[in-house]
Amino acid sequence: MPLSLAALRTFALRRSLPGKAGLQDVIDALGYVQADPIRAPARAQDLILFQRVRGYRAGDLERRYADLDVEEEVLQNYGFVPRRVQRLVHPRETSALRIEREAPHLLDGVLAFVRERGVAHPRDVEAHFGRERVGNYWGGTSSATTRVLEGLHFRGHLRVVRREAGVRVYGPALHLHELHADPPSKAEQARGLVDLVLRQLAPIPEASFKATVSMLGYGARHLAPELRQAVRSAQTERAKVDGVTYLWPGGETPDGDAPAKVHLLAPFDPLVWDRRRFEHLHGWAYRFEAYTPAAKRKLGYYALPLVWRGEAIGWANLKVEGGELKAEVGFVNARPASKAFERELDAELDRYRAFLGSRRERDEAPRR
Repeated sequence: MPLSLAALRTFALRRSLPGKAGLQDVIDALGYVQADPIRAPARAQDLILFQRVRGYRAGDLERRYADLDVEEEVLQNYGFVPRRVQRLVHPRETSALRIEREAPHLLDGVLAFVRERGVAHPRDVEAHFGRERVGNYWGGTSSATTRVLEGLHFRGHLRVVRREAGVRVYGPALHLHELHADPPSKAEQARGLVDLVLRQLAPIPEASFKATVSMLGYGARHLAPELRQAVRSAQTERAKVDGVTYLWPGGETPDGDAPAKVHLLAPFDPLVWDRRRFEHLHGWAYRFEAYTPAAKRKLGYYALPLVWRGEAIGWANLKVEGGELKAEVGFVNARPASKAFERELDAELDRYRAFLGSRRERDEAPRR
């Protein structure tokens, strides 16, 4: 029987949200959790984990980071990975980074400083080496020592040991020393990365699968030939739905019904991340508008797609004011005329209140 869009939506939801588990188990299952510093109402990594981890509270990843098998790392974007995934991108055999060309006089000194200290905050490194400025990728300037720390982290010489008020604090990446001496083959690394993309984003349009793997050039540019070969040899199931070819891991079968629940998802959640898939499955274009001028926004600064019974039917903007959670909800078409929907929306907002440590509003604003 041919697959329908509804079946694909359900398949995607059940694969990505199979039921809540412990924090380490979820990190292991996802393999990669994208990070973003905006808190509206919480950072992206917290919003992603909240939907999947039992009893998760905003900031738990940062609070528990030192006790987890997790590292901050670069794949297609910056995020958090278990160490088995980090092994798939190191050692990075790449040409000189921009900061390595601009401030070669700082590299050895900063690395020695961190190794001697054991742990170093960027402000301490800057205080020791001075406040030299260098260009950044956004057209402005940044602290040279902070950029050097980031470069040494990218190279695998340093790791993030914790964050203080969101600022990365660095230490030597001792766990990678052995890996640099005996790394897995590039073909093995590429197969692992391609498998990670497929497992996290399936069912995924074939075009999106190839485009996402190409984005791994951000964190694994040295594996480009091997990644292309791994895409060609990937073991997948496939089906064409409304003219779009979808892929998913071999041996899996789309089945089951979508749960009658409401989910408010992060803009970078695996269920939302691929905009091509989102628009095809749900019939409308979601746009992340945090960097769009306010007058041109259609959904809001940090709109969270609203999913009901597996289908994205609208969005919500959440913020905490005076300890209370305020929600502005919008819909693509009409608001569902269902007591079950209202009950589940209220339940999701209550889950967000617990997640954010906020209170229920005494007088809720009228819903749109």
